[in-house]
Amino acid sequence: MLSDAAMFGLDDLDRLAQAIGGARVVAIGESSHYNREQYLLRTRLLRHLVERHGFRTYAMESGFVEGWGVADWVRGDDTRQLGDVLANGVTGLMGLWTEMRAHLEWMREHRIAFYGTDLPGSNASTLPGLDAVLAYLAEADPQFEVDPRIREIALSLSGASAFSQLTALNAYTQSADKDSLTAGLADLRCRLTSGRIGYVRRTSIEAYQRALRALDVTIGLDGTARGMARGDQAGGMEVREVTIADTVEWILRREERIVLVEHNAHVQRLPAALTNTRPMATMGVHLSDRLGDEYRIVGTTTGGGQTLNYTAGFYEGVMFADLDEPKPDSLDGLMAASRAGDEPFAVDLRRLSPTDEATVRAVKEQRYGVVYAEVDAMAAYDVLVHLPHVTGATLDRDTVSYAVPDVRDRLLKA
Repeated sequence: MLSDAAMFGLDDLDRLAQAIGGARVVAIGESSHYNREQYLLRTRLLRHLVERHGFRTYAMESGFVEGWGVADWVRGDDTRQLGDVLANGVTGLMGLWTEMRAHLEWMREHRIAFYGTDLPGSNASTLPGLDAVLAYLAEADPQFEVDPRIREIALSLSGASAFSQLTALNAYTQSADKDSLTAGLADLRCRLTSGRIGYVRRTSIEAYQRALRALDVTIGLDGTARGMARGDQAGGMEVREVTIADTVEWILRREERIVLVEHNAHVQRLPAALTNTRPMATMGVHLSDRLGDEYRIVGTTTGGGQTLNYTAGFYEGVMFADLDEPKPDSLDGLMAASRAGDEPFAVDLRRLSPTDEATVRAVKEQRYGVVYAEVDAMAAYDVLVHLPHVTGATLDRDTVSYAVPDVRDRLLKA
């Protein structure tokens, strides 16, 4: 167990000041997606970082391209209904919950800049990114005729939502046309970079840079899928990780300080290993290498309750499964044993006593959902927040009504 002096409640978040320091990026991890308590923690920490530390930008594990519409809504644009923005602008099913709706409404009220950091199409479709690039080229280079086969192949290899990721991966595995898509995307990038001067004159530097980043995240998804299709899961995921890190760096060229919300496995500054894979360089490894002390990490641990359903039932719309109490010798188990009660609490790993530090170092595993993975918490994180009990987030049926049929049919059955 940790000493009482090592722990503090979330009503005393000023104790985070030393841990945050002058960081330009404060990453907030989560043990699993779609937990109500994780959304509430994000809102609480974001509010503190905005009000007490001057942060004005929020970036999350959601599609970079799709996030443009979310950013417009947060800035005050009412062209689209909020349900549409949440269902189709916050990807990976992340926006389908009432807690995320409230989170976004708070950002709009305080005019917080919003960005997505992830690959397009909920990691199941290159089309959102490709279509954004094609729309830009139609304006910047109207005489250029893009080979229609590029989009046709992209469509044939795409899934409609996160529920279709396995279907899309299977299509990549079996497709004889994926090399043509990869070559076509490479040709588009050559066209975009070689035509930069003229394109910027016809549009704007920001429009050009946004289109180029949209193409790069699209290429990142293609590379991720190609790696996984050939059985190199870690290699494929490393493409995703570095692409997310590059997007965060792209945002940093526009914004001073960022609150970054991703899974623990992305934010940690040490390589992470999925089940039966080699350790892979995470987004956090890349950002730590590039930013040094300007990158700080708040990891999370959990007790029991509910977590994301990691069985095949997820793909049928069964979102949550029971979560047992953590193993006593895990990081989650250590945190759970250190303080009784239902209130979340935090630990600043940079300011532990020698005894508490030794206790944390003795722990070798952390839980991601129901899976345990190796971790060196002292090296991976700066702060830990423990959520004693976690539950499924509250489905926002209005938002789901705006989603694609692939999502509506699964989640609005009852």
